[in-house]
Amino acid sequence: QVQLVESGGGLVQAGGPLRLSCAASGPTFSSYAMGWFRQVPVKERESVAAISWSGGRTRYASSVKGRFTISRDNAKNTVYLQMNSLKPEDTAVYYCAADITYANDNYYYWGQGTQVTVAS
Repeated sequence: QVQLVESGGGLVQAGGPLRLSCAASGPTFSSYAMGWFRQVPVKERESVAAISWSGGRTRYASSVKGRFTISRDNAKNTVYLQMNSLKPEDTAVYYCAADITYANDNYYYWGQGTQVTVAS
């Protein structure tokens, strides 16, 4: 069982940075691939970034590549999403997720989300 709690969301001006954190409970965090997703009303949830259990592999949505960086600290049971050069279209609720498998976006465990609002 893994419980995930996101933090770090808020209001930021366009062009600014923000870092999201996702703290995980449980002794097996380092066994899980982690992902960040986002969702706005009336749109489907979008995969933003993913990282393998070791941190050795990452992938990004084309819309955030070069601006966002996913990382993890297995000693702290935490995954991060560093977001730079934020745009109003990045406004969404951001969720972190965990799963044994890195290969796809079908995650089993989910956090409750944190709101990110980018003002123009």
